Amino acid sequence: MNDSQTVVFLNSTFVPLKKWLEQSPNNYNIALLGGLALLIVVTFSMLFLLKKIGKTDERTGILYARSCVGMLIAVILCDLIFPKDYMWQVFFVYKYGIVFLVGVVYLSIQYNKEK
Repeated sequence: MNDSQTVVFLNSTFVPLKKWLEQSPNNYNIALLGGLALLIVVTFSMLFLLKKIGKTDERTGILYARSCVGMLIAVILCDLIFPKDYMWQVFFVYKYGIVFLVGVVYLSIQYNKEK
């Protein structure tokens, strides 16, 4: 698959969502508030896990660093996948919701392994 086919595939993936969001302002608000709810829940989950794991030391420093690497990879992948020319506000909120979700999932898995 070359670059133009990839762009066409990604744009065609988001066209139904774009049409649905443009049908009504309520649809746009639903999508935006859904993303904000995801971001708020995941942020509080991240803060809860960080408090539960504890202060940075030799053990937790590695966990935090690996979690940040996973979050960085998620940011890069979301930047590659989500379109930037339309509905960027909605995708921006979902992007960081997904990024924090990756961090929460990694930290919760590692916390339960050590528990």
